[in-house]
Amino acid sequence: MTPRLRRALPLIALVLAVGVAIHYWPESTAPVVAPTRETIAVAEKRLARLREIASSVPARQENLKKVNAELAAREKGLIVAETLAQAQAQLIQIIRDLGRAESPAVEIRNTEGFGIRPLGDAYGEATVTVQLDCRIEQLVNMLSGLAARPELVSTSDMRVNSSNAKDKTITVHLTVAGMVPRRLVPEKRT
Repeated sequence: MTPRLRRALPLIALVLAVGVAIHYWPESTAPVVAPTRETIAVAEKRLARLREIASSVPARQENLKKVNAELAAREKGLIVAETLAQAQAQLIQIIRDLGRAESPAVEIRNTEGFGIRPLGDAYGEATVTVQLDCRIEQLVNMLSGLAARPELVSTSDMRVNSSNAKDKTITVHLTVAGMVPRRLVPEKRT
């Protein structure tokens, strides 16, 4: 290296260091305030609208409480069970209780087809088919007792055949459906 280049080397290093410092210097973090075209009248209208919305919040909360209370009262009739089999066993127990209330007691001869299907987005419908022999007035009493139950149950299918004309008894295939929570309905695999 020449003596002239040796003397210029510290000056070049200094210029290079200042250039790097200027290039990588952090930018100012002061917030930039953008000018708005909003006038005072527009801002007052917006404030009035926000106050109106805020004043409606307590009324909406009161409506929500009422709706939740009504939903809880309606869902008291759901058949509460951990599994589908427990829900269907409760349906069979309801029919047995109605049969025992009759004089003479109506016995369930056979339980058949168990099923479940979705009923809307939040509920399911569990079904049980039972076969019983009884008199017509006992069947009418059982159906009216079923309608009076606090649970959300109903008949979805009924087939009546004559079994003994002398004793005036009939054979009934009765399908009873009850509402259950949606979590008991198995998801369809697509």
